[in-house]
Formats: sequence, structure tokens, C-alpha cells
Amino acid sequence: MSTSNVKVVDRVVSVEDLRKSYGDRERLHGISFEVRAGEILGFLGTNGAGKTTTIEILEGYRPYNSGSVSVLGVDPAHATRAWRNRIGLVLQECELDPVYTVAETVTIFSRYFKRATDVAATIEAVGLSSKANDRVGQLSGGQKRRLDVAVGLVGDPEILFLDEPTTGLDPIARREMWTMIEGLRDAGKTIFLTTHYMDEAEHLADRIIILRDGEIAAQGTAEELSATLGHQTAVTFDAVADLDPEDLRIALDRHVTVRDGVVHFETSDVQRDLEALLGWARERHVTLGNLQAVQPSLDDVFVQLAGESVRDAREVGP
Repeated sequence: MSTSNVKVVDRVVSVEDLRKSYGDRERLHGISFEVRAGEILGFLGTNGAGKTTTIEILEGYRPYNSGSVSVLGVDPAHATRAWRNRIGLVLQECELDPVYTVAETVTIFSRYFKRATDVAATIEAVGLSSKANDRVGQLSGGQKRRLDVAVGLVGDPEILFLDEPTTGLDPIARREMWTMIEGLRDAGKTIFLTTHYMDEAEHLADRIIILRDGEIAAQGTAEELSATLGHQTAVTFDAVADLDPEDLRIALDRHVTVRDGVVHFETSDVQRDLEALLGWARERHVTLGNLQAVQPSLDDVFVQLAGESVRDAREVGP
């Protein structure tokens, strides 16, 4: 996860007790959160959690029933042209005209904004300067996604909504997109990021919100989410002949298991227990083969929350 410190604490987005219903079915059950200036907020959710509904409300494309919403100090439900000039949108799927060149495409979109950035500078910011005169239809998938971001940036937005920016990209293109997004944050942009990739959120987001069944199931940094849910670091190594698990348990004061030739224990104090383990190994002249300490990931947090959602659904029925 990103380790940058957000120095500016002004709230770019403020949501209080937001509720949205479709007919007699409530989709959002009074959620509250904020987005601070200059940070990347990762907004995650299980399928049907209400994530798209929330985003469309923030972007001013969907009304809500109750609560309060402020984006750049304005209620999106009463958005003006001036307000729309201050936000940037990168939709999950963009269909830009394949006949126009990169430069022509960005130029066309720049004319919609009163405070458009320099076209060449915008194209350079997304790493497409060498492709400026290439037609959109000739670009690779990763290059097209970069162009989508350029279109979202050309209005010099104060907040950029990035919806699944790396879906369908190969691993190299994904990493290049991550670098570009980090560069935007470092340049002072506030970014509202939605993604299905847990490693992406963990790498990029300063803070993370996980939405489940129309409610906020958890929010914080990736480390805070793991700690809140009680996840511990798993330590494993190859078992040696005549290993006495009880002897190791006493040395570590931890529950130790041996299965399929692998020793396993979990710890919330990695440094302490690794020092104790290495001391135990030295005293007994044991080689700790394939020693690994695997910290819990955001995947673990998300899977646990998603599992709870599935169980809840089974309990209440269809």
C-alpha cells in the first residue's frame, strides 16, 4: 500500500448517512465517509454492494433519498456546469472514436472545459507523447486506457474518479498504470479509485473503504483493516527429522502445527517470535529451510467480509 503522507486534510468529498432506495428496496443503508484532498481513496465492494450507486451519486448522475453529499463543497444532485468543470471521470468502459489521433481526441475533449490544460502536456503526463499522432484504433489496450485518463485530466480536475482503470490490462500495462496514478497523486490530484484487484488497492490507496450489502463493512489503511479483523502473520518452515512440536511451542509460547512436512504458527508480534524461533534453532543446530513470514493481505480481509456477506444472505434467504 502507498505510504505517502496526506498533508492536506480538507475534505473533498463528505458523505453523511446516505440512503438510496429503488422502489421499496433500500440499496444504501445510511453510509458515511469522506475523501481528503491529495489522497487516493480505494472504494471496494462485493457484487451488488451498492458501489456503482454510490459513485453515480457522487458524480451527479443519480439522485438519492436522504442524507447529505458534498463533492468540492457542492451537492452533486444540484450540480452546475461550473462544478462539472472541476471533476474528471474515467469510466470503466470508454469508446473513443478510433479514427481520430491521440492529439485530436484530447483536443476535442479539452474544448468542453473552461480551464483546460495544455493538450501536449496532458498527453505527456499519461505517457503517450510518442503516440500523439497515432490513431486511437492503432493503440494497444494499455495505451487506450492511458488515453481515457488523459481525457479525464484535460479539464484539470480537482478530483478524478477512476473506475476500474486497469481491467483487462496485462501485468506490465497494469504496473505502468499504477506508476501513472501515483504520479497524479504526487502532483496533488485527489483520486477516487474503484477496483476489483486487491493488490491494486493495497499498492495505491492511502485509505480503503469496503462496501458490503449497502453498508460500510470496514475502512482504514490496509494494515488497519487487517489488524481490526484479527489477522495474524503466518510463519512456516520445513520440518526437520525428530522435530518436537511441544518443545517449539514452549519456546515460542504459540500453538504450533506440523502438517505435510511443514511447521506452521501464527503471530501478532513477528519480530519477537522470529527472534525466539531463530534462538531455538541455534540452540538445537536446526536449519530452518524455506522459512517464510507471510503477512495478511487485503485479499484476506476482502474474502472474510465477502464470506460474511454470503453467510448473511443464506441466513435471511433469497
